[in-house]
Amino acid sequence: MNRTRLGALPQISRWTTLLTATAAAAATALCVLPAPAASAADTAGTRPVDHSLPAGSRFYTELDSKAAHQAVADLTAHDYAGALSMAKLASWPVAQWFNGTSTPQQTTDDMAKLQAKAARRHQVPVAVAYNVPGRDCSQYSAGGAANSAEYAAWIDALARGIGDRRTIVVLEPDGLALSPTFCGGTAAQQADRIAEISGAVRRLERQPGAVVYLDAGHSAWQNVGTMAQLLVEGGIAQAQGFFLNVSNYQTDTDLVRYGTLVAKCTWYLRNVPGAAAADCANQYWPPADADAWYASHVPAEAVLPHFVIDSSRNGQGPWTPTAEYSDPQTWCNPPGRGLGTRPTAATGVALLDAYLWIKVPGESDGSCTRGTAGPTDPEYGITDPAAGAWWPDQAHGLAARALPALTWNLGRP
Repeated sequence: MNRTRLGALPQISRWTTLLTATAAAAATALCVLPAPAASAADTAGTRPVDHSLPAGSRFYTELDSKAAHQAVADLTAHDYAGALSMAKLASWPVAQWFNGTSTPQQTTDDMAKLQAKAARRHQVPVAVAYNVPGRDCSQYSAGGAANSAEYAAWIDALARGIGDRRTIVVLEPDGLALSPTFCGGTAAQQADRIAEISGAVRRLERQPGAVVYLDAGHSAWQNVGTMAQLLVEGGIAQAQGFFLNVSNYQTDTDLVRYGTLVAKCTWYLRNVPGAAAADCANQYWPPADADAWYASHVPAEAVLPHFVIDSSRNGQGPWTPTAEYSDPQTWCNPPGRGLGTRPTAATGVALLDAYLWIKVPGESDGSCTRGTAGPTDPEYGITDPAAGAWWPDQAHGLAARALPALTWNLGRP
């Protein structure tokens, strides 16, 4: 476990020095991306301006990350293999989360600092806005703003920090797919959630560089029509598109398929008189039948919303438990998973703007009990760290099982 080739030690030392120093020298041959042009009103269900990310986009890498600190800790403990693995992990861009734990002014300042660091390195920051009231249906990641007015003020503060630089905004993971209607909430609470999300889209899109994506769950969750309807209500017409698989483990192939169907269904709902969510072919139809349905209902030239995929932990796909649990919680720290496709905007898929690492690899999903009396997780024999807490063993495991195998990020797209 603690043995590796001695030739790797200079590389580890050099990288860990970079991780704790200012980042200017770390980025080479990177490009500055222009802010997208303002779009005209979208009255026909199409956006006349394409806000897609250029394939050469480079995303912001935080050198003072949890993985970087773990690399230093491993090196200090003479775990050279672990240090090398964590240094490689730390070389890749991961989204920066804004959780509403700071005052509005501090939120503005924190975002402005992120913008300044990204600008110095000619990189595009990926920011997660995660503060909607009643987030996560008050489960492991419960919290958020106290009310709609407080949330609107927080979004305004976040937007002011963005300024004019191109910034990817991942707006409220689980904000739509796990909205109040799916966890015993009232109709009024659901209406508030839709208003909060749509209002946030409008405010963020006032920043000329903001590229906003809305929550669309993942391919093994909400039906295509259900998710498309939520996106329409949540303001997809004003956004670049939607995101998939945040903090989950579905395969890239299934997610691309699902995202394509959702994109087509949103066009159908917005443009066909009398269209209903239940009409749309969904992910459970035979693929040929679903393709035929969309071919006859959505024109080939329709301009569709784009999407991004969180591939941070889906390299091994979803987990199939081998033990019997009353609630296996397959989404919560499933064992045997691995890092997935590296972050890139060069996807080769027309509607897929980027693979991103949105969930921080190595952060726990929560203290899972899988339907048992707990408090231990029967898959690990320990009490899992709280949601968002750093879990070194999980980080090392994700890196070891990465697919494709984990390599250094050498500054390529």
